[in-house]
Amino acid sequence: MRFYPPEYFDDKINGYTAIRTLPLASAMGAEILDVDIANISDEQFQQVKDALFRYKMIYFRGQTNMTIEDQEALTLKFGDFGTDAYTNGIEGHPNVQRLIKEASTVVDWIFGDGWHTDSPFLEKPPAVSLLQSLDIPPYGGDTWWTNAELAYDLLSDKMKEVISGLKVHMSAAWVLQNVTKAKPVMNDLSVGEIELTMDQQKMVKGNFHPLVRTHPVTGKKSLYCDCSYSMGIEGMTQEESKPLLDFLGWHVTREEFNCRLRWEPNMLVIWDNRLCLHKAFNDYDGYRREMIRTIVDGEIPA
Repeated sequence: MRFYPPEYFDDKINGYTAIRTLPLASAMGAEILDVDIANISDEQFQQVKDALFRYKMIYFRGQTNMTIEDQEALTLKFGDFGTDAYTNGIEGHPNVQRLIKEASTVVDWIFGDGWHTDSPFLEKPPAVSLLQSLDIPPYGGDTWWTNAELAYDLLSDKMKEVISGLKVHMSAAWVLQNVTKAKPVMNDLSVGEIELTMDQQKMVKGNFHPLVRTHPVTGKKSLYCDCSYSMGIEGMTQEESKPLLDFLGWHVTREEFNCRLRWEPNMLVIWDNRLCLHKAFNDYDGYRREMIRTIVDGEIPA
C-alpha cells in the first residue's frame, strides 16, 4: 500500500539541506537526523518546521544535551506557549508540564490514553505539541499517531459532501468521567501522580468546531474528530450524530493511517495537533515513565 509518491519523502526534492529525514511509516511520521536541539540553527528550524507539516509527527533521538530551557526555546520558535487545560506547569517553568507514572502506580487509565487530539474543547486548541522523554520503561509505553489529513483525503466524495460545513461538539465530559478519580474538593483530581487543576465546567461545556478543518499554513483539509472528546454534531440529535461520529472515529484511526513509536530516553517528539490524533499505551506497570511536555498556542479552527 502506498499513500504518497516516493518523491514526497525525498529530502533533495523537498529542499532539506540542513537536516535528513527517515520516514517511520508510509502514512506519517519521520525521524529527523543531524540536528542537535540545544544548538539548532535558524536554517535547520525552518526545514524542521516544513518536515513537521509534511510528516505530521517528527522525532529526534539522542538529545542528551537538551534542557528544559532548550525545549521552551524551541517551542517559542513555533509560536506562543499554549495554555494547558489539565495541569499547572512545574516550578520555575509555568509552561512546562511533567507527565509521570511511577513504578508503583497501577491505574486503569493514564494521561493521554485513548485516541484524541489535545484539548479540542478549548476555543483555541493547541497547534503543536512537544514531548521529551526522560525516564522510559524497558518495554511498553509506546505512543501511536494517526494521520487525520490522509483520513479525510480517502473519504468518498459523497461523504466529504455530507460532512462539509458540520460542526462537532468537543467536550471533556466523557474523559473527566473515565480518567479521573473524584476527591472531596472540586478540582482536586488526579490521574496517577499527575495532579489536575482545571475548570471542569468550562471543559464540559466545550466548543463547537468544524468537523473538517483547514490547516492555516498548508491549506490542507483534515478530519477534526476523535473517540475521546467528540460528543455530538451541532443541529443533530444524539441518535442522528452518533452513527456518523462512530464511523469517522473508526475511519480516522484505521491502522493503515497510523505510525507507532517506541520511546527511548533523550528523545523529543513534535506533532501537529491540527493534523493528527495520538494515544498512549498503559502497558508498563512496574516501571517508571517520565516525560516533559510543552504546547504551542493555536487558533480558532476554521
